[in-house]
Amino acid sequence: MTMMSMTADVDLNEIHVFVRVVQTGSFSKAAAQLSMPNSTVSSKVSALEKRLGTTLLRRTTRKLNLTQAGEVFYQNAQKHIEGLISAEHEATLSQSEPSGVFRITAPSMLASSVLPEVIAAYIKKFPKVDVELIASDSPLDLIQENIDIAIRAGSLNDSSLKSLKLGVGYFAPFASQSYLKTHEKITHPKDLLDHKCIQFTPLGRSKWEFTNQNKSRVNVAMNQKLVLNELYLVRELAVSGQGVALLPTFVCDRDIEKKYLVRILRDWRSEAREIHFVYPAQKFVSPKLKEFISLAGGMIKKRLVSSEF
Repeated sequence: MTMMSMTADVDLNEIHVFVRVVQTGSFSKAAAQLSMPNSTVSSKVSALEKRLGTTLLRRTTRKLNLTQAGEVFYQNAQKHIEGLISAEHEATLSQSEPSGVFRITAPSMLASSVLPEVIAAYIKKFPKVDVELIASDSPLDLIQENIDIAIRAGSLNDSSLKSLKLGVGYFAPFASQSYLKTHEKITHPKDLLDHKCIQFTPLGRSKWEFTNQNKSRVNVAMNQKLVLNELYLVRELAVSGQGVALLPTFVCDRDIEKKYLVRILRDWRSEAREIHFVYPAQKFVSPKLKEFISLAGGMIKKRLVSSEF
């Protein structure tokens, strides 16, 4: 038999029915799943066996048993049938317009600084999607909370999640031009001992920790002039000239463009942390998730840095 005639003889419908019978362990269950009569299921399996010239299933009143030839055929057929079903599903999804509820979670700093612009662009492009943003500094269980995607900073511990690196985030010292013009020049982290420092309490009340490209580390004691637990208040006070603040670079990028803030000590920064998209591993990625990763990923990467320095 030539390859052409062998291919022409293949009946994928018969193979699909056979695979479903083996998976369910029953002709009647397979018939119910495939929405066809029991007699049709039985005749298709028989036709497959006749065409192959071998017995695939031994039928008893209580159960079905695969023959040796049936086991080999099933293992090969299952992979190919599932591949075809996946391909068909992917093709269907690719033609579907994103819609429905889309849930995102991110740390409060990223949620308030980077995501508003991203979400606005996303819902403008895909108006049938309803976006729900959950700002949380504690990692949420994506499966239990029915969350489509999360942005996380730092190491990833859950190997069951898919991840995509977006860039690197870190804190650096910033001050307004008005403050810098009226205070002593800052050339080294230790110079901050003589300056007003606006402290963000999650970074610690007693000191700021700096590192540079040579991996040198410097700890600077704080003077306790201004202590706040809200990042945007820290930023506002820095913009208004009240002192030096340690802020995430992605929070200040717009302020630098508008010359509201100046980054000082450019060779020094806090410990860098990688920032990722993470989402549940799944066989089929929904159009709304696929499109969000594509659109938002590019926008967020522009706000972050690609490496530690």
